[in-house]
Amino acid sequence: MELDPKTDLSFTRILPVPRALVWECWTSAEHIPNFFVPRPHAVTACDINLKVGGRFNTTFNVEGNEMQNNGVYLEVIDGKKLVFTDAYAEGWKPAPEPFMTAIIELEDTPEGHTKYTATARHRNTETAEQHKQMGFYDGWGTVVDQLVEYIQGLQK
Repeated sequence: MELDPKTDLSFTRILPVPRALVWECWTSAEHIPNFFVPRPHAVTACDINLKVGGRFNTTFNVEGNEMQNNGVYLEVIDGKKLVFTDAYAEGWKPAPEPFMTAIIELEDTPEGHTKYTATARHRNTETAEQHKQMGFYDGWGTVVDQLVEYIQGLQK
């Protein structure tokens, strides 16, 4: 996949946890609230139908405000890749104001860790810049830190 530096934001990190657990956490509604938004914000509801065209709906509490985010999976490669977007809801219902398409890619490392790449693709440079200014790198980086912390807790 070629990234467009004007519309795509992306980073890669090596996570000291197994890929299978990263996948499980990203694909299970019971796990998503434990890492998906930077604290002190919270996921208050999550509904997943893990298949192409299936729903990935979340509700966030951000500073006391409930925010509903409905999305759909565009690609699901078991254990390796998730692509989801808020451009559509389940049943391919177009969203009035889509923001981005997210791509999560996972690979094993020789040490048994996970190479984790997160990419946010945007329709235009303005939306990408807005996401960057909102704190894409810090926010999504915090989510990854929370994910690792959560998985390490599961491993105990």
